Amino acid sequence: MECCHSGKHGEKGCCEDLKKQGIKMKNNQDNKETGKRFSKVWFLFIGIVAVLALVIFFTRGSSASSFDNINQVSQIDIYKSITCGCCDVYSKYVDGKTNTKVNSFNVQDPEATKRQFGIPSEMESCHTTIIGNYFIEGHVPLEAVEKLLKEQPDIKGIAMPGMPMGSPGMPGSKSGDFIIYAVANDGSYSEFMRI
Repeated sequence: MECCHSGKHGEKGCCEDLKKQGIKMKNNQDNKETGKRFSKVWFLFIGIVAVLALVIFFTRGSSASSFDNINQVSQIDIYKSITCGCCDVYSKYVDGKTNTKVNSFNVQDPEATKRQFGIPSEMESCHTTIIGNYFIEGHVPLEAVEKLLKEQPDIKGIAMPGMPMGSPGMPGSKSGDFIIYAVANDGSYSEFMRI
């Protein structure tokens, strides 16, 4: 303002320069305020996303309530080869979806376990699960196990032979129905359900 009052460089030109400088300063202050508001909005957005992620994480395991019959069993025993990685993933799947205690046993000879429980060779998979008086052979989805325990048929157990892609514990995408077989006490088998 000193320039405007002293008459140096012409009052009009000097004052115009000061006005422009004042506008720049105001714009800088506005930009800082906008940046602060943007930061607050961004921080709020991140906070909301974090809360939603936590809600999803903690309610994901609550699906165990849909497996009421499985959750009434005292324990689930999974017999697997020590070298089988997908069996470990299946064990974690069962443990994460149920409230029942899951025991995982590494066995030297998985075939001996299959013979012990009377699993036909055509129905074999990589691991054998024992729940109560039933065997569950392979990567069987828990929906089939829940049905088995709800209906309690007079059979040895259920099996999904092989290692179908996309089944619980197996990588890849599901390419068709998972066919689960009921194994009768005489060793014969028939379709139990499709998922």
